[in-house]
Amino acid sequence: MPKAILIDTTRCTACRGCQVGCKEWKDLPPVATKQRGTHQNPPDLGPYNFKLVRFAEHMEADGTVKWNFFPDACRHCIDAPCKSGASIEGSIIQDEATGAVIYTEKTAKEDFETIKSSCPYDIPRKDPKTKRIVKCDMCIDRVRANLLPMCVKSCAMGAMSFGERADMLKLAATRLVAVQKEFPKAQLCDMENVSVIYLVADDPKKYHKFAVADASDAMKGAPGMTRKEMLAGVFAPLRKATKQMQG
Repeated sequence: MPKAILIDTTRCTACRGCQVGCKEWKDLPPVATKQRGTHQNPPDLGPYNFKLVRFAEHMEADGTVKWNFFPDACRHCIDAPCKSGASIEGSIIQDEATGAVIYTEKTAKEDFETIKSSCPYDIPRKDPKTKRIVKCDMCIDRVRANLLPMCVKSCAMGAMSFGERADMLKLAATRLVAVQKEFPKAQLCDMENVSVIYLVADDPKKYHKFAVADASDAMKGAPGMTRKEMLAGVFAPLRKATKQMQG
């Protein structure tokens, strides 16, 4: 059965335990950082940071300052555009048992810009040393050993849950009802299309530019479409475009 991760951002305190846990488990090298006037560090995902807690600060109309935390990483799309965009067999695979989208050593021979542009969440990064395209693999080694993904294991606040996709969807729906009592704008991000589902308390764009796939193009001229139908319109052109770029 496919797996899924539910990330309830209303419980996230930006402790960055998931970020550190991921980096340590993957034995990724350190990255030099500096104070840039924000809690977020490093500034973006990179070849040595597969997980990043994004920090967004904004002011409400009444002058109240709000902080939104978003533990960003690969969404492990159900029908992954990056996999469809790959030109080399076996470079990007999807684990049948879990649904995890995995980049292999063969990605070193893929065109990075093609793979990166195919992702609606801006996730893929290129390792300058190995030339491989890299990202989160849902800790597939741990999952196969019946262990939790390290980000879930490291979350002290209980903001992350992992399990069978059907169970996570039920949990997400239950949690959404509870959160909407305090935050009426709360929603689940792209839940029909991804295996890493985010629950946010406000407009997703207040968390991160790529918190959700951009459905703006699909929305034009189609006022009666559901969000699922709109997102289908987002993912399909991405797959078509990457195929055309391959010649």
